[in-house]
Amino acid sequence: MNPSAENTPLSEGVARALEVSLRGVEELLPRDEWVKKLQRSETTGQPLRIKLGLDPTAPDIHIGHTVVLNKMRQLQDLGHQVIFLIGDFTSLIGDPSGRNSTRPPLTPEQIKLNAETYYRQASLVLDPARTEIRYNSEWSEPLGASGMIQLAAKYTVARMMERDDFHKRFSTGQSISVHEFLYPLMQGYDSVALQSDLELGGTDQKFNLLMGRHLQQEYGQEPQCILTMPLLVGLDGVDKMSKSKNNYIGITEDANTMFAKVLSISDALMWDWFTLLSFKSLAEIAALKAEVAAGRNPKDAKVMLAKEITTRFHSAAAAEAAEADFQNRSKGGVPDDIPEVALSGAPLGIGALLKQANLAPSTSEANRLIDGGGVRIDGSVVSDKGLKLGAGSYVVQVGKRKFARVLVS
Repeated sequence: MNPSAENTPLSEGVARALEVSLRGVEELLPRDEWVKKLQRSETTGQPLRIKLGLDPTAPDIHIGHTVVLNKMRQLQDLGHQVIFLIGDFTSLIGDPSGRNSTRPPLTPEQIKLNAETYYRQASLVLDPARTEIRYNSEWSEPLGASGMIQLAAKYTVARMMERDDFHKRFSTGQSISVHEFLYPLMQGYDSVALQSDLELGGTDQKFNLLMGRHLQQEYGQEPQCILTMPLLVGLDGVDKMSKSKNNYIGITEDANTMFAKVLSISDALMWDWFTLLSFKSLAEIAALKAEVAAGRNPKDAKVMLAKEITTRFHSAAAAEAAEADFQNRSKGGVPDDIPEVALSGAPLGIGALLKQANLAPSTSEANRLIDGGGVRIDGSVVSDKGLKLGAGSYVVQVGKRKFARVLVS
């Protein structure tokens, strides 16, 4: 590459590719090397190899996990070769990133079961026809004991202890197992095996991504660039999206729930979600934001986002139906398809009914919902916690989205 290339004005294609690369990112390192790779790709017509590795530690993913997948799709649409790497070997070690204790490694059986669903879910974002699927056991298992020793010799303990989570655990006297040192080495070796030009990951993966650069240099390869994406803030607008915090949208959730959850986020959070989750161009998003600032109802923009996300994981028809269902509920209407629950013991107290119909986790929580005006029977708000329902059929609503047709006998 001509050393003066970085001072050469960027072509329209490279400038656009750089803009796409930088959209919503936390860091792109080193930026000048990435520009050179893009320029070389444009000159030679050779696509760049872009890698994302995910360990199948759980069977399902939420839309927070798709932030990095979205970036992969954007780069894929520019014509580059994306590699979706399933870490079936590294899962046996367990990723220590961001942890204050040793992570129990998964069993081969657990890994196999989880891996079976990963690519299917990722294909909802990536173009399957243009995605290279690999498993790191392909090259990790053949390394053997001698190969592992040779690999371990390419990094020092002192450098490994610079890693933030290792340093914290060591300084506080918490145990660090020797096998945990192998994880970043093996992830880095993936980049050598795949000869990647760019590796993507969350901000918590920076050490591992840099390891890939180091090992590629050790093996005589041109080092990859690294791109980290921010962690998506969840529905509460405070913490990162997490199942444990119940502020998530699972990509396998039904269309109506998915649509309604997107509409529940704050107006401020909506724009971050547009940047990280939408496939609209930055110019389109900026124009929409300007319209809202000029007086357009922000709900219009949120509906667009909800329909785009719901369409991606379901279909356009499902998104349209979800919008109609949401509007119906907002007007106090009853969805067409609600579950039926048969209960016996009439007359039945309202608290027991809500619990037995799985509309509230407990009688005390049912009473709390009633106190808050969140329970309706046949469209009327329930205010009496001592209400008893005789034999009959009732449409019971809890909050905006929970409905059941309860048959009491």
